[in-house]
Amino acid sequence: MTLTSNSTAGTGTGTDDPVRVAVIIGSVRTGRAGPTVARWFADTAGGRDDVVVDVVDLLGSDLAPRMDRDPDPVLATRLAGADAFAVVTPEYNHSYPAGLKIAIDAFHAEWAAKPVGFVSYGGRSGGVRAVEHLRTVFVELHGAPVRDSVSLHDFWTLFDDGGSLTDDGSAAEAARVLTDQLVWWGRALRDARSGQGAVA
Repeated sequence: MTLTSNSTAGTGTGTDDPVRVAVIIGSVRTGRAGPTVARWFADTAGGRDDVVVDVVDLLGSDLAPRMDRDPDPVLATRLAGADAFAVVTPEYNHSYPAGLKIAIDAFHAEWAAKPVGFVSYGGRSGGVRAVEHLRTVFVELHGAPVRDSVSLHDFWTLFDDGGSLTDDGSAAEAARVLTDQLVWWGRALRDARSGQGAVA
């Protein structure tokens, strides 16, 4: 399994209990834009003192779990250790990638009672239809999708050759709002899990 770890934290006083956000790159296709989008969001969220980011790239992972085999233990550990998730997804045929669905279905307890945010990218729709489908999947797994998301419309026009965003600042503001929600819910649900145990 090839998983890219990119743990970052801001500088300053911060808090004693930063929220651990796993940023999941959901596309495994050749020529994908997922890593560029994920790096941008990880840099934005990871610049805060109350956030630690772990970028999880599904490319190279075994996306064909069998009933007689446990899910990959490295990926399981990283997901279990997260307090919140930001799923970076394109939109394929009005939905999200098949590899992402397989990866989600390989786990259960790792998602439970944790906030899930979405960073989508696509053409005119910005990937919003993929996000709507993902919300229902994570609810079934006892995840807690947050309301706001980041949607990058015509994403190929938004990044320069170095991977920096070139829009009017609206995407950065959306990323800030999403990170605020992941931090608030991540901390609240972490406290709830520690006091009440796992979700049934």
